[in-house]
Amino acid sequence: MPRLEIADDGFRLDDRPFRIISGALHYFRIHPEQWADRLRKARDLGLNTVETYVPWNLHAPRRGEFHLDGALDLPRFLDAAAAEGLHVLLRPGPYICAEWEGGGLPSWLLTEDGIVLRSRDPRFLRAVDEYLGALLPPLRPYLASNGGPVLAVQVENEYGAYGDDTPYLAELADLLRRHGVDVPLFTSDQPADLDRGSLDGVLATANFGSRTAEGLAALRAHRPEGPLMCMEFWIGWFDRWGGVHARRDPADAAAELDLLLAAGASVNIYMFHGGTNFGFTNGANDKGTYRPTVTSYDYDALLDEAGDPTPKYAAFREVIARHASVPADPPPAAGPKAAYGTVELTRTAALFDHVDALGVPKTADRPLSLEELGHPFGFVLHETDLPTPGPVVLHAEHVHDRAQVFVDGQPVGVLERENHEHALAFTVPRPGARLAVLVENQGRVNYGQGLHDRKGLLGRTTLNGTAPAVWHSRALPLDDLDCLDLRPSDPARPPVGPAFHRGTFTVDEPADTYLHLDGWTKGLAWINGFPLGRHWSRGPQTSLYVPGPVLRPGANEVTVLELHAATTRRVHLRNTPDLGPTEE
Repeated sequence: MPRLEIADDGFRLDDRPFRIISGALHYFRIHPEQWADRLRKARDLGLNTVETYVPWNLHAPRRGEFHLDGALDLPRFLDAAAAEGLHVLLRPGPYICAEWEGGGLPSWLLTEDGIVLRSRDPRFLRAVDEYLGALLPPLRPYLASNGGPVLAVQVENEYGAYGDDTPYLAELADLLRRHGVDVPLFTSDQPADLDRGSLDGVLATANFGSRTAEGLAALRAHRPEGPLMCMEFWIGWFDRWGGVHARRDPADAAAELDLLLAAGASVNIYMFHGGTNFGFTNGANDKGTYRPTVTSYDYDALLDEAGDPTPKYAAFREVIARHASVPADPPPAAGPKAAYGTVELTRTAALFDHVDALGVPKTADRPLSLEELGHPFGFVLHETDLPTPGPVVLHAEHVHDRAQVFVDGQPVGVLERENHEHALAFTVPRPGARLAVLVENQGRVNYGQGLHDRKGLLGRTTLNGTAPAVWHSRALPLDDLDCLDLRPSDPARPPVGPAFHRGTFTVDEPADTYLHLDGWTKGLAWINGFPLGRHWSRGPQTSLYVPGPVLRPGANEVTVLELHAATTRRVHLRNTPDLGPTEE
């Protein structure tokens, strides 16, 4: 493929004027067996390029590890894009935001006391150097300079909204060059942050979803010459637990796109296809109040969570056709969906009966964080012996993020970071009673100054004002459930406290479906060991997307972790989702 050139009057490709018409989709939010389908639909829309972030924390969950296979096989994704004739804009971070856990920064960075993230702190830059040294050599054949699809690579991400250290950006640009990136580099920032987030000699782009004329004018004022490009043209938004499902009128978004293209600008539609925050991968925001993002990353995008075209897809295709060539083929149709019916979850395993199999305890004079225990995702269980019988007040300086409190296995209350809760009173029933605090990592902060987001009971934790001398802490990553000994459920004796529930269902022909959890409270779900993500009756979403490739002909297994209690032992596999009410 020809190389991208950045000229005073715009982009050029193969020495011809070129406009980038791109759409964002994240390979790590899509089942790899569905990459080709999503990329084909990008081409059918009239896109000539796709854009993706690269999540450092997923590729390197622990220092010294690096994974580039399976669902993280980025070379395979780039091959699939090239097979559709699509160029690629690559955004490797190190910070990506993306409403993704920790903004893509690996949790093991937080084990370094006092480390300053997104800075010239030598410890941070050394880790970034290791990351890029593992990521980029296998990707060099995919750079446009070597005939591959990658036209350009981003330096950092919206840095101007976070800091004001141009030498830091220059260090990152130098690292990219030293690791073999010889295609154009670019930065992306909101219009008000362009001065702080851009770098001389590097293409500057702007991010906005409305007030297009103002956004382009700000970019032109910042860079009097060169291409105009909106790197994130926001056409929807993400959802948070306890909120509503975001919707944007397709006609309104399409009208803004028309203005942008009429001005001669290039564009990257964010998101073309959002996908799903499978497992524990959702991020969170904290602007004074912690707000975790939901499992779905539907984003009200052009393709919905299952990859089906939405009304916005048709509206955008019509606009793009006014300004560029669009394939003559008819727009793609929705893929097949299956309603496999009701599944009885007939087997149960109490979480507290399996903690020794799920995690190894470590003893200290304070609760140890999830990071200190060496695990990026999941839960951390803190235990200690209680003082003499009588009333007790548990006080935790910082709860990150949601703590369920138990005395001798009996629930006595919940402390939530989101509600700024720090204290809980209860009665100790007997000498030597056991206190257990199960803390859920609900997602590390992905935007702003709160990125240094350790998980567990942090700071000073006391009982009646005194810190216990001994705590036993263990990480429960829940990345392998094979150790569970699930027994037949007894309806007359429902489990007290968190428990796993499992049932089987039969599939003749695998297809996309949706797991509905009517009557369940909070937890996670898996099908055939694949982590679908979190469920919470707080909403807005009350169903979880199940990619067809997760299923197999014949018997299939669904497992639900319920952290509280459920009014049923049934789940339902339906052919439509429920992402919750929208704000009128």
